[in-house]
Amino acid sequence: MEITLAEFNKVLDALEKGELRVAEKVNGQWKVNKWVKEVILAGFKLGAITDMSEGQFSFFDKDTFPVRKFTAADGVRIVPGGSSIRRGAYLAPGSIVMPPAYVNVGAYVGEGTMVDSHVTIGSCAQVGRNIHISASTQIGGVLEPAGALPTIIEDGAFVGGNCGIYEGTVVQEGAVIASGVIITSSTAIFDSTTGEFIKRNADGRIIVPRNAVVVSGSKPIIRNGRPLESGVHLYCPVIVKYRDEKTAGSVHLEDLLR
Repeated sequence: MEITLAEFNKVLDALEKGELRVAEKVNGQWKVNKWVKEVILAGFKLGAITDMSEGQFSFFDKDTFPVRKFTAADGVRIVPGGSSIRRGAYLAPGSIVMPPAYVNVGAYVGEGTMVDSHVTIGSCAQVGRNIHISASTQIGGVLEPAGALPTIIEDGAFVGGNCGIYEGTVVQEGAVIASGVIITSSTAIFDSTTGEFIKRNADGRIIVPRNAVVVSGSKPIIRNGRPLESGVHLYCPVIVKYRDEKTAGSVHLEDLLR
């Protein structure tokens, strides 16, 4: 089906208003709205490269994806210092963007969430309410294929600094990701509370369980059922516990800084 420029702009307007989302939770399960991604992808064909330079900064991009403009009425704090929010991204009232940060097309950022300095929120990523995405963290984008679920960070999670959450990983409600943790679709996560590795879901997706506290760890390389004599280990995120009142109290400090 051929998508017109008018149809494209209508969908992106709805995304920016939060009236439409690339993915949403239905009966407890995340579902991707494939057609919305298809419209976003059509925008690259519909657009032409144009000069979007401002002041001393030079930008050249498709004219269908300009930098999004905000007003005070939007209720979003965008602190001066070089952040950029692309057309088609939604930032809820009460969200905060510290400089410099970047939020890509189709992304959703919920109310009360802080996008800290040097953070990137990739295309179509879904970030819930009351989350702190700490400095220098990357939330990966998943725009193609259109039917693929994006990276999702659910309400009340905490993502530490210098983390990377990629390739459609789902971080469930209240989970705490410690600084420096990297999670991709091929990452094995070990749950030290059960002695088992977290199994991928039916789609091969990594799911960080609700209230899990995840830190960086390692696992030995196994050959023929035995660890290598060299003692070499591979990187492996480890769930060390599940969030309790003490953990919640330490994360609550973020509320006092807003």
